[in-house]
Amino acid sequence: MRLLHTSDWHLGRSFHRVSLLHAQREFIDHLVQTVRERQADAVLVAGDVYDRAVPPLAAVELFDDALHRLAELGVPTVMISGNHDSARRLGVGAGLIGRAGIHLRTDPAACGTPVVLADAHGDVAFYGLPYLEPALVREELEAAGPGHTAVLQAAMERVRADLAARPAGTRSVVLAHAFVAGGATSDSERDITVGGVASVPAEVFHGVHYTALGHLHGCQTITDRICYSGSPLAYSFSEADHRKTMWLVDLDADGTVTAERVDCPVPRPLARIRGRLEELLDDPGLDRHEEAWVEATLTDPVRPPEPMARLTRRFPHTLSLLFEPDRPPGDPLASYAQRLHGRSDRQITEDFVAHVRGGQGADEAERAVLTTALDSVRLDETAGEVAR
Repeated sequence: MRLLHTSDWHLGRSFHRVSLLHAQREFIDHLVQTVRERQADAVLVAGDVYDRAVPPLAAVELFDDALHRLAELGVPTVMISGNHDSARRLGVGAGLIGRAGIHLRTDPAACGTPVVLADAHGDVAFYGLPYLEPALVREELEAAGPGHTAVLQAAMERVRADLAARPAGTRSVVLAHAFVAGGATSDSERDITVGGVASVPAEVFHGVHYTALGHLHGCQTITDRICYSGSPLAYSFSEADHRKTMWLVDLDADGTVTAERVDCPVPRPLARIRGRLEELLDDPGLDRHEEAWVEATLTDPVRPPEPMARLTRRFPHTLSLLFEPDRPPGDPLASYAQRLHGRSDRQITEDFVAHVRGGQGADEAERAVLTTALDSVRLDETAGEVAR
């Protein structure tokens, strides 16, 4: 059985205030064309269909068009909700849409109920694990603990129990939206940290033939059977070096997996350039970036006049302008942003405690309080998205 694995469409998202709707429409065209030309037997969409819980109308219309075109091809699609989606909204009409071969899996309680498709070698059971917010689904799944690992383990126990009751030789595929240990992050993914921990071990998915992951925006393999497709478009300059692709996965009769990356259309390349303004304006080595979307970091010791206007004369698609003046090591004027770069919210709050107490850091009990507070804020934001 040939599977086309994609995820993280984020329909409705813009890039530094530039609409990506046209590029997202081109991706849907490419997806449909790939399904047709490469003779895919099923399409897997591993979450974050939309960029927010209440997407703009244009994004909903594009999603509707994609569903109609996939249904017309007669190729089944299995799709789960991600942490950006409203599971309730995305799942409206799922039973009816399923009759057209579009299988939406947004209910955590249905983790152990697969979509069963068949080929010449027998059945393949597809289990959809939508994004599982631990505080919201722990009781429903009867998870042993409060974190991501515990709720995913509980969901996978249901998967393995159902699979054990099926005929010998049934192949299995899991779709999940999660941060699996070993994956590389980018700046455009929403934080899902709980209790100071966001990632789950790959061993959680033991026992299935292929795990189609969503959430991380870079295409990558955790193991030869556990893969992220990544987002089809770049959504931050941290993805400038990404090769945006989908996975074309062949699942053989014995469950052997072979996979090939299929490139996605690139609306415009990304470039990150750095240096003093005059150097950036004069460097012939930067000619190749003149038609790219550009993030420029200026290192001039003193901010130059009209930097954006001058940059856009050479790089008309400059979208982001940053200032990081060259300073000697230990200079007290080093920017606050530089000191915070790469640090988590938990690390920043603990550093603040140490700062205001003259170097005495938070003890274990205080770190627990800080972690609980951060989790509470993030959960309130998630619950608000779900309610909408």
